[in-house]
Amino acid sequence: MLDGVSLDQLRTFIAAADEGSFSAAGRRLRRAQSVVSQTLANLEGQLGVKLFDRSGHLPVLTDQGRALLADARAVAGDVDLLKARAKSLAGGLEPELSAAVDVMFPDAAFTHAVSAFQKEFPATLLRFDIESSAVIEPVLDGRCAIGVVGSWAQLPPQLSHEPLLTVRVPMVVSPRHPLASRRGRIPITVLAEHIQLSHIDPGDMTQVLAARAKYPKIWRLSHLGAKLAFLRAGFGFGGMPLHTIQADLASGALVEIMAEDSPPGGHVTEMTAIYRTDSPPGPAGRWFIDRLKQAQTPPLKRELTRSQPVSVAAQAARRRLSGRLAAAKRNQSR
Repeated sequence: MLDGVSLDQLRTFIAAADEGSFSAAGRRLRRAQSVVSQTLANLEGQLGVKLFDRSGHLPVLTDQGRALLADARAVAGDVDLLKARAKSLAGGLEPELSAAVDVMFPDAAFTHAVSAFQKEFPATLLRFDIESSAVIEPVLDGRCAIGVVGSWAQLPPQLSHEPLLTVRVPMVVSPRHPLASRRGRIPITVLAEHIQLSHIDPGDMTQVLAARAKYPKIWRLSHLGAKLAFLRAGFGFGGMPLHTIQADLASGALVEIMAEDSPPGGHVTEMTAIYRTDSPPGPAGRWFIDRLKQAQTPPLKRELTRSQPVSVAAQAARRRLSGRLAAAKRNQSR
């Protein structure tokens, strides 16, 4: 009977264990719940063990099911690796490459990679979506071959991932905002009294709920440009990728602040390339990922790497001093 165990049965077993219910496994596999239930019942009959306890509202793995789940993952993983190697050996160049990229990835690094890709693979159509957090789903359902996400994302087991680069995300406010005048680390209770400007995707409920629990006053803007405009206008505080606000920090249009629970040097997120393990990128996709790995975030200017932000008063004093020096030079030239 064991010879009749199929890869499809093992994948159904893994999906049901991961999702915690047969109906959720059905949605993941795009099958009816009844088909999932029957597939698992057949698998249990062939193995001669009970994989799930169905006495409660939701199925729960038995001790035998937990023991066999690791073996099922190993077998499915080996098959995925076999398929990946076979596709690589076939060496067929993709006629089209689609990618979903989170807005946190540096624009300059991405555009340079796109420009180089078009020169290297002129016959491959490159299309992409720039998303706010919603990157995993289009890769999972096959709409995009490659995704680029941040380290905050919860990656399902069907996806492989490779690190690309890191992005510093300082918390900033307008110099006119009440928080700009505070020195040192700011307590969470104080930050919670003000509006947090966020670009969390509403579909990522884990992030949404965590953010609301910490900062109840949240305005969500799906576009980084709109978020930056709101920050400059003094509507609230929020984190922004450093490469998008270096000019604002240098000019004083934005001021960096530090929450009491921020790590030394501020928050840093790692950007990662993802793709389905059972459908790895071909030659063009592989080249594109490697090109993104070569990208580097702009070097941090010395005045932006300090652990404490410059106060509004200090910035005003600097501007007054610069004005006096300029006036003195004009008088000397007369």
